[in-house]
Amino acid sequence: MTDLDIQRVDGAADDEQLEAWRYVHNTIIPAHVLSLADVRERATRNHLELAYEEGVLVGNSTVRPPAGDDAVAMVIARVLAEHRGRGLGERLYERALRRARDLGARVIETCVLESNEDGLRFAVKHGFAETDRYQLDGDPAWWIDLRLAEVAWSK
Repeated sequence: MTDLDIQRVDGAADDEQLEAWRYVHNTIIPAHVLSLADVRERATRNHLELAYEEGVLVGNSTVRPPAGDDAVAMVIARVLAEHRGRGLGERLYERALRRARDLGARVIETCVLESNEDGLRFAVKHGFAETDRYQLDGDPAWWIDLRLAEVAWSK
């Protein structure tokens, strides 16, 4: 197993890092294309990371910090299609989950585009169950919100 080079993308990130994070997001979620300004803003309020394997960009992750009385955090790991099936998503997900716990999360959720069958399989395999399915105004794409079962969370 090769090492992943993980880079934090925060409010001080340069355009190159922001564009790399944006590329992964927009490639995997073409139904919700983000601009550079969108990513820059997200980097100020979320924990964003980039993953490289042997200098090649392979994925990214997002942790939305816990919010509300239930301390719900959103954890999303994304791996570009050509790099899937080698455990990279697992490593990104575990890292993001640890970060959410460190931030005080008591509940973990994720969101997957319905057309992302690999992402849905990954979420279900890791103990997530669907809580909602919806379309955004004027958007034909379906989104699926999932929540991590308590049994999976307590591992």
